[in-house]
This record gives sequence, structure tokens and C-alpha cells, in this order.
Amino acid sequence: MECGEEDLNEMGRDACRLPPRIYDFGGVEDDAWGMVQKKGNQFVVNDQPFYVNGFNTYWLMVFAVDQSTRGKVSEVFQHASSVGLTVCRTWAFNDGQWRALQKSPSVYDEDVFKALDFVVSEAKKYKIRLILSLTNNWDEYGGKAQYVKWGKVAGLNLTSDDDFFSHPTIKNYYKANVKALLNRVNTINNLTYKDDPTIFAWELMNEPRCASDPSGDKLQAWIEEMAVYVKSIDPKHLVEIGLEGFYGPSTPNRVQFNPDTFAQQVGTDFIRNHQVLGVDFASVHIYADTWISEAISDDHISFVKAWMQSHIEDAENFLGMPVMFGEFGVSTNDPGYNTSFRNTLVSTVYKAILNSSKKGGSGGGSLLWQLFPEGTDYMDDGYAIVLSKSPSTSDIISLQSKRLMSFNSFCSWKCHWGCKKRHPFETFVYHDDL
Repeated sequence: MECGEEDLNEMGRDACRLPPRIYDFGGVEDDAWGMVQKKGNQFVVNDQPFYVNGFNTYWLMVFAVDQSTRGKVSEVFQHASSVGLTVCRTWAFNDGQWRALQKSPSVYDEDVFKALDFVVSEAKKYKIRLILSLTNNWDEYGGKAQYVKWGKVAGLNLTSDDDFFSHPTIKNYYKANVKALLNRVNTINNLTYKDDPTIFAWELMNEPRCASDPSGDKLQAWIEEMAVYVKSIDPKHLVEIGLEGFYGPSTPNRVQFNPDTFAQQVGTDFIRNHQVLGVDFASVHIYADTWISEAISDDHISFVKAWMQSHIEDAENFLGMPVMFGEFGVSTNDPGYNTSFRNTLVSTVYKAILNSSKKGGSGGGSLLWQLFPEGTDYMDDGYAIVLSKSPSTSDIISLQSKRLMSFNSFCSWKCHWGCKKRHPFETFVYHDDL
């Protein structure tokens, strides 16, 4: 039904108003656990808006293999759920490394696959959806370097890790792995991955770069081929690339927003890459402390604001799709780091998402890098946030979740954007206290 101003002002409990458990992060009922889709430049579930406050914890599958560490997976989801986080991005790959999922091309360790089954089924228990990344640009957990090593062992003439993007045999290795993952039947819930609404999206690769071809043509061709391939197996789920968001040769007027001139030489091209058939939403990462300077400075915040605004505008004006800020954070190892700065950075990112949401824009959400439970310090790259040890940051995360849940709880799109009169709920959502 449509909502009138009088209905909203009363803030009662019928279909036009906020549900009684809006501040209870208990999640949604099973009958509402539909597949995430996109409608124009917003994410939707069951035709309702779905703005994302989420996080990264990349090592979940590896921890789930061993019974002694499996409980940490549940802890992460429980802690995330307690502050209203609804999406987790994690690795669905481990290529040829310790506890490898894919030991060699198309050869899998069933125990590791069962561990991934556990991660997917456990996420559902806590009403958290997963963005599953399919391989890595970097050497950690195998990635493109491991695929090239496999190719060399098979006698292929390969001269660069970037041959991953162009050699037919290596591309077939990747496709075979995609096919195995998407057609995997979960041994715990008996759902095929490609049919499971717990999976928010497939990510082609974590932070793909192809520096050997600054024109961007090689990576562009790979994205075009692989996005369509994923969709040919699984047309139900959303697909994203996993890009950092650097502007390239196709948009010389936008390279001013890059952190440095090197960023436009790594073979990626934000707008061109995302205009590919089969890509449903844009991905951007934010690391001012590694891209601009390690030492903490106000310049970091200025960069974040401009970086986010330019990508939200491009997603609206050129791409017509949502944009997810898939990684952002600041390292405790940075010179001058303090909790206050981290809170300012997180609040800056959150405010940009809220401002976009307020206007019905393309800012679809953001994912902290990264959320850890206690007792996993040995995995910390400096960016880990342990909620129990970070009460002020935890409060900021929780407030953002409440605000976005309020957006997501409106009864219809017309109601969501059509009610003009200011009311108590709007004050709660937009009050400038971030």
C-alpha cells in the first residue's frame, strides 16, 4: 500500500510503518530470504530496497576446515549480526596452497569444500549473505600466479602472471573452477550454490590488475568473457568484478580522482570495465593509507570523500547500477594512527552511503576490511576490528546498520522516495551526528 504523510508521522505498526523489531538485529524470517537482485541502481530483496552494511573476513573457509578453529567462523557471524551487519565478503578459493580447496586444476579437497559448505550454511543461520570471491590477483591463497604455475607444469609457454587473463588453457582452468563452485551441492543444507539466496554475489577476482597492458584491453576482454560465462551457469545471482576502482584510459577526465598516476597504468578502467554485459554492480576499494601516504593525515579523509562521490556519480550517470565499496579501512600500524581517526574514516564512508541513499542514488553499501573475533590476532594485517575491544567503532557500525535497516523496512518504493514531509524517522536517519 502507499504511505501518506499522516501515516508516517504517526509511526505506528501497520504495513506502512517501521516494524516493531527495527532495532532488533535478529534478521528476517525465512520466507523473506529471497535472492538479492538489482532494480535500476539499487539492490533489492523481494522488491524491497536492500542497502548494505557489511564486512570482510577472508579466511572463513580455511578456519572451517579444522574443528579447533571452526567455532571462530560462527563467532564472526554472531558478532557481525549483533551490530546489524548483513553481508560478508570472503574467499571461495584457495589455489594450490596450504589447505587448498583446488589442489590442482579441477582437483578438489572434499574436506575443504565441506568447510565452505559450513561457511555458507552458517551465514544463513545469522541472516548474513555472502559475496564469494573466485580467485585472487595476488599470490596469497594462490590466485593468478598459481594458475600460471599450473600452466607451466603442463608445458605451456607462459612468461608473465598476466598470461592468466589471455592464455586459452589458463582461462579454461578458471572456467572449470567456476563451474565446479557454482554447481556445488552443499552437503549441509543440500542446496546447490547457484540456487542459494544466502550468496549475495559472485566476484570474478579480488582486485584484478593487468599492469603488463596499461591500455586495459587484455583485462577488459577477460572480464567480458568471464562475466558472461558465470551468468551462463548461474543467471540468478549478481556478478561483480572485484575492482579497486581506478580510472583508466577511457575516461581521462576522471583520472584526477585516482590516488596517483600509477593507478591508471595497472590495466583497469572503472567505467569501461563495468559496462560489460553480465556485470550487475560496481566494486570500489578505499585505501588512502596505502595509496596516498602511510602516515595518517586529513588528506586521507578528503581523498575518501572525493573518491566515493566520483564513483557514486559515475554509477548513476554512466553505469546505471549500484556501487559497493567492497573494502575500506585503516591500519593500526600506520604512523599517527589512533582510534579517533579510524572512527572518522568509518563515519566518512558511512555518511557518503547515507547521503546517496537519501537521494535514491547508487551508493549501495560498504564492507569494512575487516572484522575479526577475539583470539585471531595472528591473522591480523593491521586492519582487523574486534568489536569487543573497539566499543566506539562498534557503536558507529551499529548506528549505520539501524539507519540502513530503517531504509530497507519501508513498505514500497513509492513510499520510500515519495513521502516529502519531514518526520521523526527521517531525523533519526539523517541527523548529522556521524
